[in-house]
Amino acid sequence: MKTNRIIPCLDVDKGRVVKGRKFKNIEDVADPLELAKKYVREGADELVFYDITASTENRTVFAETIQRLSKEVHVPFTVGGGIRTLEDIESILAAGADKVSINSIAVQNPKFIEQAAQKFGSECVVLSMDVKQIGPEKWTIFVRGGQEDTGIDAIEWAVQGEKLGAGELVVNSIDGDGEKDGYSVELTRKIAEAVRIPVVASGGAGKMEHFATVLTEGKADAALAASVFHYDEINILTLKDFLRTKKLNARTDVQ
Repeated sequence: MKTNRIIPCLDVDKGRVVKGRKFKNIEDVADPLELAKKYVREGADELVFYDITASTENRTVFAETIQRLSKEVHVPFTVGGGIRTLEDIESILAAGADKVSINSIAVQNPKFIEQAAQKFGSECVVLSMDVKQIGPEKWTIFVRGGQEDTGIDAIEWAVQGEKLGAGELVVNSIDGDGEKDGYSVELTRKIAEAVRIPVVASGGAGKMEHFATVLTEGKADAALAASVFHYDEINILTLKDFLRTKKLNARTDVQ
């Protein structure tokens, strides 16, 4: 029986964790290392760190922060933002990250997914998808921090990403980002049914029931969230106790 992972997401800008709504109205939250250690103590299965302005500002990801994290955070963590070359991936993994998340560069050059998987292994390559619903049962991929519609069908892109070698998908609903009205369950389910690799739901968590719904009805392997953890609205241990009452397999031990 698979373990349903709970993954706090830390968006980092200039060395600080920040959070917004629908990629806008960004507010300062905390120091990434201190917040990461708190989440590990509370039972987080993994962590994700996104340098949210690396792509739009055309700079590389925050290597010094990764090194600090790798020394003190003892759960797997993924790093993304501003990755443009295989050398970028190599430096992030060398600094201590377990996985890298790619988004814009994969859309620009899908073969990059294949090249990264061949060099570093599919288990290290996460394809992050920023998705908006543009019509009934129609979702497309957006890039550049949710600013640009590529016109690419999200479900077709997920299938292509798997074929090219991605080991995991993060499906982030821009419509739900920071809104706390629930994950995009229909979108997540359609993607989970179309691929065989793990699918991580992202965007919209507001209460514990939302996690249970996307992990059951949405068929997600893991649920990622930010605001509800950052502002202590949901405690991860309490959430996992709740998920077990719903017959979900949530890891009980803490670091």
